[in-house]
Amino acid sequence: MAHLTLNRYIWILNTLIKHRELTFEEIAERWLESELSNGKPMALRTFHDHRKAILELFGVEIKCNTSNGYRYYVGSLESLRQDKFRNWLFSSFSLANMLQTSQNLKDRILFESIPKGTEYIQTIIEGMREGKVLEIDYQRFGGESRETFPIEVYAMKIYHLRWYILGKIRERDGLRHLSLDRILELKQTKEKYTIPENFNTEKYYANSLGIFVDKNLTPQKVRIRVYGNQVEYLRTLPIHKSQEEVVTKHNQFSEFQYRLCLTPELTTQILSMGNNVEVLEPQELREKIKEEIKNMCNRYN
Repeated sequence: MAHLTLNRYIWILNTLIKHRELTFEEIAERWLESELSNGKPMALRTFHDHRKAILELFGVEIKCNTSNGYRYYVGSLESLRQDKFRNWLFSSFSLANMLQTSQNLKDRILFESIPKGTEYIQTIIEGMREGKVLEIDYQRFGGESRETFPIEVYAMKIYHLRWYILGKIRERDGLRHLSLDRILELKQTKEKYTIPENFNTEKYYANSLGIFVDKNLTPQKVRIRVYGNQVEYLRTLPIHKSQEEVVTKHNQFSEFQYRLCLTPELTTQILSMGNNVEVLEPQELREKIKEEIKNMCNRYN
């Protein structure tokens, strides 16, 4: 029943976002027309209870304009958009809600497959919340044998359709990433742990792409020249939050600048743009890209 109540929260939010302002009577009328209602009306008290729950769950306040006929509206939508976790949560449940109420379209909406491992997410989150060490059976890519070890989970991250956990494995230096789809078994132990007070997830990933973080690397200024439609792709979906468009030559090219560590993931990202990009600096990265292109050509020779 919990997921049905959550669907109601999502429906109320989406309805008010779509129509800007509505009276309760207008909301109740639209509710009866939706498939979620099953022909049952929404009581005013239930609506107010849902308003409180929406504020607690998504941090979004549904306000009432008493000077204009008691019309309700979303008063803090921008805060939802700026909060990555709440925005992702809302977007995910909104999509699931729409699909549930549009079963006749299920064969016309396609998704990319997500590798296995999502069944462990709940246990991992519970372990993080309670500060409990997890015991993991793990098999790396290319590894023939499985490893069993305890891990203190610091953070979770999704990247390229894979879920990863970042944590400290006992008797090993530094923090390690583990892909959930390589986990064979996982269980929570009774042993407790505490994350260092100075650890900050955003700062940890601040100067890297993806999940590859090397604390021995120093961030550098990276400058690339981009051609064609790839310019618009980068404008609408930056590869990193430090991205700046520093030169614009209309109908010719644009130059983008970043502050990043020179990790393998950065090289892969640049190569994925094909001949629409040229590395201008640093020279070290430029030479690395040239070497990779040469190796690719040799592969085809």
